[in-house]
Amino acid sequence: MRKPTNPSNPSLNVDDDQIVAATQRWLEKAVIGLNLCPFAKSVYVKQQVRYVVSAATTPEALLEQLMDELQTLSDTDPERIDTTLLIHPFVLTDFLDYNEFLDVADAAVEDMQLAGDIQVASFHPEYQFADTDVNDITNYTNRAPYPILHLLREDSIARAVEAFPEASDIFEKNMETMRQLGHDGWDKLDVGPAK
Repeated sequence: MRKPTNPSNPSLNVDDDQIVAATQRWLEKAVIGLNLCPFAKSVYVKQQVRYVVSAATTPEALLEQLMDELQTLSDTDPERIDTTLLIHPFVLTDFLDYNEFLDVADAAVEDMQLAGDIQVASFHPEYQFADTDVNDITNYTNRAPYPILHLLREDSIARAVEAFPEASDIFEKNMETMRQLGHDGWDKLDVGPAK
């Protein structure tokens, strides 16, 4: 595994395995542990999550890799890979830049004629919902140790929603979970980037 160096951010002087391990710790303790996504546990336990650490340092390079990963997910049996986390620690680290790129990601899904088959969900260390304060604890439902483009199969979402009839309530439930947890509780989870 390569060990990237990033003098402007020493926390990124870690290798791919450490980045994936930090992402898995976040999945286990936050996403699954707090039940922020009731659908996540099944694919995680079955090892159907593909983790890809991108070396991209430009949005253009990331887009190229995103398109490759969209095609890989589309071409692969869901029993083998149900979902992909494209982790990109070296590009779109500013949330506003990342947020703008989501339109590019959605356009790529359309251009590849995968709309209705795959969608892109978003996680970022600085995630911020519209009309919230940057430190609002509810933003942490979508905060991850690194910027991530989460590629999801629409069929899997549909099956999960059937299994969880109250799926439409998840967002509100997550907001309440985060309010009860608070910043101290989140910090105790220790789900930040690899050190």
